[in-house]
Amino acid sequence: MGWFRGVRWEPEGRDFFVPVPLRPPIHPRPLGQPLTGHADCVFSVAFTADGRILATGSRDMTVRLWDVADPARPRQIGRPLTGHADSVRSVAFTPNGRTLATGSDDESVRLWDITDPSQPRSIGRPLTGHTTVVWSVAFTPDGRTLATGSHDKTVRLWDVTDPSRPRPISQPLAGHSSAVNAVAFTADGHTLATGSLDRTVRLWDAVDPALARPIGRPLTGHTDCVWSVAFTGDGRILASGSEDTTVRLWDVTDRSRPRSIGQPLTGHTSAVWSVAFTPDGRTLATGSHDKTVRLWDVTGPTQARPIGQPLTGHTGSVHSVAFTADGHTLATSSDDKTVRLWRMH
Repeated sequence: MGWFRGVRWEPEGRDFFVPVPLRPPIHPRPLGQPLTGHADCVFSVAFTADGRILATGSRDMTVRLWDVADPARPRQIGRPLTGHADSVRSVAFTPNGRTLATGSDDESVRLWDITDPSQPRSIGRPLTGHTTVVWSVAFTPDGRTLATGSHDKTVRLWDVTDPSRPRPISQPLAGHSSAVNAVAFTADGHTLATGSLDRTVRLWDAVDPALARPIGRPLTGHTDCVWSVAFTGDGRILASGSEDTTVRLWDVTDRSRPRSIGQPLTGHTSAVWSVAFTPDGRTLATGSHDKTVRLWDVTGPTQARPIGQPLTGHTGSVHSVAFTADGHTLATSSDDKTVRLWRMH
């Protein structure tokens, strides 16, 4: 029988003492050399579910695919994906890894067939409807619905069951009073979280995307715009990263009554651009304009604490962080035009 430690947590006002298996020690270290090739800032990174392919989106208007099956020896696959007429802000794979969505400053979203990563191809026409920058894209876990968040203050939902014939679902989701910078679904796809320039996070009932509607009141507490949101795998905790240099954790077990957990996580000295949980929900990574990545032990959300020293190496703002599905590898991207891979254990 393994070693355990107790974690006290009070979801929904109830006091629990939960035995949690001790994690293996985390000693992050860089893997190989930085991934180079982009000619400008790399805004977004995303892994396929099997962790073998990494997509990167850049201000240079391209998307690149990387073979990271051996993360110590990553290599670029084929030619860059071109077609966008401006910066690529966000990238996301469907769970089966066959389709990639990319959101751009050119106001459009493109879908790409990645069935053969060495020969990716654009699928159909770009998705249009947003009237300005598309900041963020995210698929539901079944890959049938795509959410897109824009500087036009709206979120749009798209039926991408047939990627060659995507179609908008219902009217755009409105409620934020400023740009929607981030979108993220829970693992069951029933709840969508959005973060905005208006300093709030909103939750949306997406059980039936055609009837998507806001849940409860906006989550408030940040004192500046919210750049990133992420759920734990069980959907009970939401993290939000902000221009105010902090990260907040929210108990969203009861979607209609979300509440802030503990004190904001502090340590970054500038905007927190990106947040991502390991699949087990016990580690949070945060990337910042201060050029560092921080790791946090959030096993006990009310007592979240930093893990080791900040990860350094990037020479520019860290825009995006993403874990592989096994949690063993972290990808980070930066203004310095590179992507770095880190081994967690």
